[in-house]
Amino acid sequence: MIYFDNAATTGVSKEVLDAMLPYFTENYGNPSSVYAFSDTPKEAIAESRRRIAKCLNCDASEIFFTASGSEADNWAIKGVCDAAAKNGKNKIITSAIEHHAVLTTCEYMEKHGFEVTYLPVDETGLVNPSDLENAIDGQTALVSIMYANNEIGTIEPIKELVEIAHKYKVPFHTDAVQAAGTIKIDIKDLGVDLLSISGHKFHAPKGIGALYIKKGTKITSFIHGGMQERGKRAGTENVPYIVGIATALENACANLDNYTKKVTALRDKLIKGVMEAIPYVKLNGHTAQRLPGNANFSFKYIEGESLLLWLDMNGIAASSGSACTSGSLDPSHVLLAIGLPHEIAHGSLRISLSYENTEEEIDKLLEVLPQIVDRLRNMSPLYEEVLK
Repeated sequence: MIYFDNAATTGVSKEVLDAMLPYFTENYGNPSSVYAFSDTPKEAIAESRRRIAKCLNCDASEIFFTASGSEADNWAIKGVCDAAAKNGKNKIITSAIEHHAVLTTCEYMEKHGFEVTYLPVDETGLVNPSDLENAIDGQTALVSIMYANNEIGTIEPIKELVEIAHKYKVPFHTDAVQAAGTIKIDIKDLGVDLLSISGHKFHAPKGIGALYIKKGTKITSFIHGGMQERGKRAGTENVPYIVGIATALENACANLDNYTKKVTALRDKLIKGVMEAIPYVKLNGHTAQRLPGNANFSFKYIEGESLLLWLDMNGIAASSGSACTSGSLDPSHVLLAIGLPHEIAHGSLRISLSYENTEEEIDKLLEVLPQIVDRLRNMSPLYEEVLK
C-alpha cells in the first residue's frame, strides 16, 4: 500500500513507541499518588511538558494535555467564552474554513446565546485581516482562526490577525493541528493566547493532544473531578501517550529543515506532474503559503468518491478532504468557501505527504491517476459534451 493520507493520521514512529513502552509495563504508577513508585511517571509528565514547551517556545506551565486536538479546540472556545460571558461578552469570530471541531463548537455556542461571525476567505483560502478588523468589537469574547487548513493546506496570516485581536483586547485561539510538526511554530512570535495540537498528526499515537494557554488567559475548567492539569482537566494522566507526543514533537522539530526540504520537493513534483498530465484540473489552496506535504486538486467531470475507490484498488490510500467528514455526501465546506461550484468540489482529491513517502510512490501515483481520471470521465455524459 502507498499511504498518501498523512493529514488524516500518521503511523507511530519506532522511537516514539520505544519511549512509551516502559510506562505501560514498568513505570505504570498513578502520577497523583504520593509513594515513590509514582515519582517516575510524575517526572515523565513534567519533562514531557518541558520538551513540548521548548519546541513551541513557551513556558511549560502553559501546556495542558488533552485527549485530542478536537478536545483542545472545544476547551479553548467553550472555556474562554464561558469566562467572558461573566463580563457580558457574547461574540465569537472564526473563519468559514475551520475544522469541524471548531465549527460545530461555535454552533454549540450559538445555541447558548453567542453570536458567531464566520469570516470569508479568498480563492486561495486566506482570511483577509481587514475582514477581522471590520467584524471585531468590544463584545467579542474570542477570535479562533486555524494556523493551516487541513484540506487545502493554506497557511493563514496568524501574526497579523493576532495583532488586530489584541488591539481590541480580545484573546486569540488557533487550531494548529495540521501545522504542528510540519512547520515551525514560535508561540511568542505569533502572540496567540491559545493553540491546539494533536499527536497523531506527527507520528505520536491517536488519543493525545495539548492546549497551550497563555498565562493570564481567563478560561474555565474543562473536566471536573480532580486536580490533574492544575485543576483544569480532571482525570488520571495518560502517561505513555504524554511521553509519546513529547517525543514525536521533539523529533519533528529537530528534523524540521530536512523534513521541509524533502516533503516540499515531493509535493512540487506531484503538483507539476498532475497539472501537466491531466486536463481540466485545478490546484486548490495557496501556491506559496501552503503546508509542505499538502496537494489538493479538483478534477472536473468526475466524482471524488469514485476516484478514491479506484486509487484504493491500485493500492493507494488518499482522501477527498477531512477524515472527520468521511461518509458525507456533501461537498467540502472548504472548497465551497473558496468559490468552487458543487459539481467541481465533488471531484476533489487530497494528497498529504510525510517524510516516509518516496519519489517512487509519487511516480506510481502519476502513472495511475491520469488513467483513472480518464476512465471516470469517459463514463460522464458531461465530459462527452465537452469532447464534442
